[in-house]
Amino acid sequence: MNFASALNTFWNFVLSRKEEIIKLIVEHIELTFLAVLFSLLIGIPLGILITRIKKLATPVLSIASIIQAVPSMALLGFLIPVLGIGSKPAIAMVFLYSLLPIVKNTYTGLMNINPDTLEAAQAIGLTKGQILKMIQIPLALPVIMTGIRISAVTAVGLMTIAAFIGAGGLGYMVFSGVQTVNNNMILAGAIPSCILALLMDYVIGKIETIVTPKGIKTADGKIKVGKDDKVPFKKGPAGKVIVTVLAIVLLSTSVSVYSKKGSTIVVASKNYNEQLILGNMMATLLEENTNLNIERRMNLGGSSVTFNAAKAKEVDIYAEYTGVALVNIMKHQAVSDPQETYDIVKDHFEKNYGITWLEPFGFNNTYTLAVKKDLASKYDLKTFSDLTKISSGLTLACTMEFVNREDGYVGLKNQYNMLFNDVKSIDGGLRYSSIDNNQADVIDAFSTDGLLKAFDLKVLEDDKKLFPPYYAVPIVRQEVIDKHPEIKTELNKLANTINEETMIELNYKVDKLGMDPRKVADDFLKEKGLI
Repeated sequence: MNFASALNTFWNFVLSRKEEIIKLIVEHIELTFLAVLFSLLIGIPLGILITRIKKLATPVLSIASIIQAVPSMALLGFLIPVLGIGSKPAIAMVFLYSLLPIVKNTYTGLMNINPDTLEAAQAIGLTKGQILKMIQIPLALPVIMTGIRISAVTAVGLMTIAAFIGAGGLGYMVFSGVQTVNNNMILAGAIPSCILALLMDYVIGKIETIVTPKGIKTADGKIKVGKDDKVPFKKGPAGKVIVTVLAIVLLSTSVSVYSKKGSTIVVASKNYNEQLILGNMMATLLEENTNLNIERRMNLGGSSVTFNAAKAKEVDIYAEYTGVALVNIMKHQAVSDPQETYDIVKDHFEKNYGITWLEPFGFNNTYTLAVKKDLASKYDLKTFSDLTKISSGLTLACTMEFVNREDGYVGLKNQYNMLFNDVKSIDGGLRYSSIDNNQADVIDAFSTDGLLKAFDLKVLEDDKKLFPPYYAVPIVRQEVIDKHPEIKTELNKLANTINEETMIELNYKVDKLGMDPRKVADDFLKEKGLI
């Protein structure tokens, strides 16, 4: 495909999803603005404080540096149990990362002012507050603004992770594109994010020019010239406009972030396309056939994120798999019988978590291993046991969850004595890209993955039955069903409507054909006469 053709394809994709992209851009701006604003409101006063109480400087800057060194996903993981999922932990994470440049640059800018200047100010009778307002802040402003610009630009990129926990933003497009090996989707998230970062830097640069008093160099090295010696941020017309706009955005964003609950029913999904299809299927069914207000929180993290969100009452409904609940959540030994597995997890969840398992969708999306057909033909590979014989010379590319799970690579080593030469922990559609590009020989997969069909891979048989049944089931918090029994009635209409072949085809439409998971879900419901 030449450049012109690729550009045309990308542009057509953007036009087909323009409403969704615009919505994600607005979400991204709101989240980033709040995070940077909070870091300003706390970071600048904190930087001023440690210039006054110098013994606090080292510990404060050290703590800020340690926070900066913590991987963003790990920090997000620490915040989820405290703040739940959605906007709050995402804003908190980016806020914490944004603090260091602001605190450090405020401190550095104030500390590097010539002491003779401060002594002269004291000599003419200015108070500490007057010296700070009239001398120190104006002189340190270029350095402070540099810290703000660094924080703001970094925040735009970091906020893409917000999609991992259902907060929205452009990261949704990026993550979905990676999972489906869809470069157009990745670019539809990445390009607006880059533009927003550049725009943020430009706007803050203009604000710096407005607020810097004349005779002082701005961050770009230019000396401000003008008639007014005072900082116009508070009193000048431009400053009033900026303050007004900031206040309006803050108020509207705060309302949208913190007032979403009430009687709203939250339907969620994990972070891959099958889950997006099932999540949207349940949400649309309830929207169309009940009077409930439905909020969609799609594309959350893995099992631990969705399950903990349900326990914390941040999520009301999502689709879970019987094998995941049994082995990964309950830490129970695998059971091969599907009905027994279902009965065990249903009873455990109802008694311990107040979560009810409804009727299964009908398909079993178990783990499996897949290889290229030419490799399977060369070594006559049909089963996992066949693969074990040659595994020491092969590379496995698998999801990060799979590496550490008993019903994953740990189980393969224990039950099959399957030891690969190299194991690459990657996520989503990247494992399919890796095997397609010959960077891996074997991948883990779900038996209903549409990409298995798209990449024409050979699925091997789990001949020792390592993997338990993974039947997909709608699960709902019991108190929600008690309050709205129509939810159970509606969702049970989906019972046994989807078999493995149907789910593969639905996934294929998203994974390969690039269709919107919500449209695929809605089309299926219409086909079945459910909406």
